[in-house]
Amino acid sequence: MPSPRRSEPRAPSPAPPGGAGGRILLAHGGGGHLTQELISGLFASALANPFLATLTDAAVLPELPPGRPALTTDAFVVDPPVFPGGDLGYLSVCGTVNDLAMVGARPLWITWALILEEGLEVSLLETFVAGAARATREAGVAIVAGDTKVVPRGKGDRAFAVTAGLGVVPPGRELGDHRVAASDAILVSGPIGDHGATVMGCRHGLGGEGLVSDCAPLSSLIETLLGAGVDVHAMHDPTRGGVATVCNEVAARAGVRIVLEETAIPVRPQVRAVCDVLGLDPLYVACEGRVLLWVGDGDAERCLAALRGHPLGAGAAAIGRVSAPAVGAAPVAVRTAYGTERPLDVLSGSELPRIC
Repeated sequence: MPSPRRSEPRAPSPAPPGGAGGRILLAHGGGGHLTQELISGLFASALANPFLATLTDAAVLPELPPGRPALTTDAFVVDPPVFPGGDLGYLSVCGTVNDLAMVGARPLWITWALILEEGLEVSLLETFVAGAARATREAGVAIVAGDTKVVPRGKGDRAFAVTAGLGVVPPGRELGDHRVAASDAILVSGPIGDHGATVMGCRHGLGGEGLVSDCAPLSSLIETLLGAGVDVHAMHDPTRGGVATVCNEVAARAGVRIVLEETAIPVRPQVRAVCDVLGLDPLYVACEGRVLLWVGDGDAERCLAALRGHPLGAGAAAIGRVSAPAVGAAPVAVRTAYGTERPLDVLSGSELPRIC
């Protein structure tokens, strides 16, 4: 009778998720024990909800509420991945929620995939997961499915996130650039450029008191506004390219001219200081917790009142006006404090790379 087979000694396991000094290994993306530990020990517990708990190949969701489905997808490569006011996880959920809210949809469910670089500190990953969980609570949504991939050291930059978001536009709600018309007022929900200036400030050692990203989920602000009966024609969140880029896109799609009032546009002193040092125009600097609105002229004051009654809209301001296109005039311009007009063109390159 053969003697019992000796078991081979097992290599010691790396520090589990949450352990002091733990780092992500290639094996964490391999589908084995370490992958299961990462999913059950970190993701499933922090993002807990009934749809995610099944851990099946796809989330089976309940029937959608009445209305039209709205679907968005996005990727996030922000550098640095943690900044005053947010982090990669928080930003990725907020950005996805806001894209849905801009078309009048009520965000419901999100998928969340992470591409991690070998050697990433587990403590940093925990920060991203906690940030994503915080954003879902604030926005009233759930992350119902996800994925994790690990790339070799040097083949990534710590962590990237990819999302998809599903929501529903309630019956009777219609927003879009096709509704923008001459005489519309243009409003913004608060000071501009906070996010971009904060991220760029971190890169260049220009951080300081009061320089904080505006990153936030805007769904509750939008629901409050639309619930007040304001006739909003169109909404956009001015992320990459900032206010100036969004205005150019709207002007082109709607066939109108837009003139902003420089003295009416709210910019925090800290943001203006960073922009001055780096040679940036705040009108082109990204926001991640602001909404630009086009409303009928008669509804502008009511819209401002509704915005200012919500914590995320306390700094709302009317910043411009829509008119018919004019021959020889720039489609988007800003009227300066001296009464002259300065064209606001679309940037030919990337002024602020990896800002979101």
